[in-house]
This record gives sequence, structure tokens and C-alpha cells, in this order.
Amino acid sequence: MASIGQIVQQTSGSEVLSRAQARAALVPDCMVEAKRIANTVIAGWHGRRKRGIGENFWQFRPYAEGENFAAIDWRRSARDDHTYVRDREWEAAHTVWLWADLSPSMMYKSTFGSVSKESRALVLMLALAEILARSGERIGCPGVMEPVSSRNAAERLATAIMHAPQTSGMPDTAMIRGNSDIVLIGDFLDEADRIMERIAPLARRGMRGHVVEVADPAEETFPYTGRTEFTDPETGEKLVSGRAETVREEYRRAYLLRRETLGEALRRLGWSFAFHRTDHLASEALVAVHGYLSGMPVTGYGGRS
Repeated sequence: MASIGQIVQQTSGSEVLSRAQARAALVPDCMVEAKRIANTVIAGWHGRRKRGIGENFWQFRPYAEGENFAAIDWRRSARDDHTYVRDREWEAAHTVWLWADLSPSMMYKSTFGSVSKESRALVLMLALAEILARSGERIGCPGVMEPVSSRNAAERLATAIMHAPQTSGMPDTAMIRGNSDIVLIGDFLDEADRIMERIAPLARRGMRGHVVEVADPAEETFPYTGRTEFTDPETGEKLVSGRAETVREEYRRAYLLRRETLGEALRRLGWSFAFHRTDHLASEALVAVHGYLSGMPVTGYGGRS
């Protein structure tokens, strides 16, 4: 997906091989970082706790208008002036599909970002796989790895990514059957309408989706001044600006409007949307996505600008 202010990536055979080798070298370090972050995030948690069909009591929570009266716990409600519902914990294994965009635009890292967008996306995906695997969930990656239920699912996913062919754009989801969750992590810099053309059919098939937009700080703030040459890393198209600072405000409005439009379209589908900058802690985005998957969204999180 195209980005601005990035170095062009050629599509020759040697460049494709070089790109694959670079990714293979990056994945092990991302796996180490993913485990560290996962261990930090799940400290004190007990798996992917989620209300649903099960035998074990999970929690009392306030009754919400429209819910089944049969779910109300009248004994607990009689203790004060509020009406409470008794939730049970979801116990059935679930399939969660994880995908990270590894197209050339994700390689971008400005001097303002701590890591590349690709590195952060991989860390988030592998850390999420680690947490979900510990909870007994089945983990898959569209076009890369069939769902597996294993404590070492994150390591298996990392190995599969290292040997996966070079791809770009949204993943092929034809192999996904039945109700499941899918987490899409990328920069999503295409027009919102184009992205939704690929995502809307997934929602119609009953998939619950969670989209995480990863951004480099420079892509939001547009810190460029003077004569600047911008290159699309996927097409090689160039744009030269004599005074880059003169288009800063117009660029930022267009950039943020694209994000707002995409987020609203996803929420209308019942999907979650969060954005994350690479100069912030990866654990922030991980907590937010895990919260959505668990049915307990993190209040106030949408990423920070």
C-alpha cells in the first residue's frame, strides 16, 4: 500500500530475493520481542476471558436495555438499586485468523519512528498469537498457515511467515469457513472505499473483524520542508515538491480524513478499528486488540495522534 516519503523498492528477481531474506532475518527478533510484550500484557490475566456459553461463573455486570430478562440475577440485584446480569465464561475453542501486511510500504521507518511499520506489525501479530495460543484458541494466517491449536502456535506462525511468498494488498480469505475472528494489521493507505470493497464481504460471511492501522510518525505529521522528492515504494512513481511545507496542512487533513472514513465504515459493519504509531509502545495496541477480541474494549483507545 502506497506511502509518502519512502524509498522505492524494485520488483526484479534479485530484489524479491533480497526482500525475502530481509524478512527472514527480521522475524526471529520480532518473535523475541513479541514474547516479551505478551508476557507483560498477560501478567495477572487468565486467558482470553470472554462471556458466552459455559459452566463457569465469570462476573456480574449491569443489565443493559434489550437483554434477555432470564439472564438477570435477581438475588444479586436485590442487594442494591441496580439490576445485574450473571455472565458465564466462554469455554469453546475459537479460530482467530491473524494477518500482517508485508508489502513494501510497510518497510518505511523515519527518524521519528522507533521501528519500521513492518517490524511493529509482525510483533503485534506474533504477540497476539502467543496470548491466544495460551488460551487454547486456534490460530491461523490466511494464505500462510492453516489454523492450529498449540501452545507453540506463535513460533509456528513465525516460521511460516519466514517461508511465505512475497505478497501485497489484502489477504486471500477464501479458505476461511464458519464464524471466526480476523485481525488485520497494516498501514491501510489505500482509499477507504477500496479497502472496504475487500472487507465488507468478510463481514457478510459472518466474520468478526478487528483492524489495526500502523503508522510512522512522519506519515501523520509530515515534517518535510524545502525541495523534497517522494517515491511510491510499490509503483516507483515520484513526486517532487519545491516547498513541501506549503502542502503540510492539506496533506494532514487528507490523511486524517482517510483514517476517520475507514474507521467509521468499519464500525458500521460491527468491526473494531484502532490506529497505532510506531513511536508508541506496542503493548498499547496489543491491549486494545485483545480487549476487542475478549468483548471488553479498552475505553478511550483508538491509537494516539
